[in-house]
Amino acid sequence: MIKNFFEILFLLLLCFDISIKAQPKFSEISGRPGSFSRLGFGARGMGMGNAMSAVTTGHMSSYYNPALSVLQEGNSLQTSYSFLSLDRTLNFVNFTRRFEFGKPKTIGGKARSIAGVSLGLINASVSKIDTRDSQGTKTGESSTSENQFFIGVANKFSDKFAIGVAFKFYYFKLFEEVSSSGFGFDIGALYFLNENITLSLMLVDINSAYNWDTGNIYGTSGNTTKNTFPLLRKIGASYNFKDAGLIAAMEFESSNAGTNYIRGGVEYNIYKDLFLRAGIDKLDLSNSDVPPRPSLGFSYFYELNSFKIGIEYAFVVEPYSSSDSHILGINFTF
Repeated sequence: MIKNFFEILFLLLLCFDISIKAQPKFSEISGRPGSFSRLGFGARGMGMGNAMSAVTTGHMSSYYNPALSVLQEGNSLQTSYSFLSLDRTLNFVNFTRRFEFGKPKTIGGKARSIAGVSLGLINASVSKIDTRDSQGTKTGESSTSENQFFIGVANKFSDKFAIGVAFKFYYFKLFEEVSSSGFGFDIGALYFLNENITLSLMLVDINSAYNWDTGNIYGTSGNTTKNTFPLLRKIGASYNFKDAGLIAAMEFESSNAGTNYIRGGVEYNIYKDLFLRAGIDKLDLSNSDVPPRPSLGFSYFYELNSFKIGIEYAFVVEPYSSSDSHILGINFTF
């Protein structure tokens, strides 16, 4: 079974156009908009290296794959706060619920329809930015705020296949009267090869772009500019070692900005309600100068009547920063 898992993943990788060539230290994607939305979502996902598009247990989010919401057990509310350097913040909130319609399938009967919905918010900001006049004298402080609102809907068409779509609205407040917004969407699919192996396919940030207009500040000297987000293409696979309480996941992501990332993660249920995690994110096959992002994390859950409360933490190595990232999350299942 494990051998088959890696053989299937290898064959899927061959379906992608991977361009391996020498590039400058910083690839094109570094200058493309929406970088905050490509850092990950929450303590669990970031602790597993963001290799989550095919992980089908635990709390789900359309961020990783809109098709996942059909597998959510109960109602899931999750929120996370990130401790970052350089006066930055990164916050997450997500709610996911599965819906079932009809009766269980019987001989000659109609199968139960399963759907899911997931909605959430990613907020990123930078504060304490000096503002100065033309003479270099400090006149105050400013801040920026960048946000992604998303809602994902999904349907499980059979025991083997599910598909979902996530609609996303971006809003970027850059400075005083300068702001921009844009719409985009993701498409994701899951294929359940067997009770252990799940495969995933994703297209991310279709049509996403910022449209800027500085006419409010500079008048006739202002410009209108369109910044298009990179289009991401992902394939992933997960293997659930149910008897061992272990989940292993891998993902490959390519983009039209010249990146080819490998990411992977594991989650080990070491005790009934205690989970340990490790992962590696953004191992770039196209640019060996860019360091990957290793991570570690854990979760602990406590049942209180019909509620299950979880505390989560992730540590993520952040290259080019004065300190690494710490993500703290709280989850409610009811």
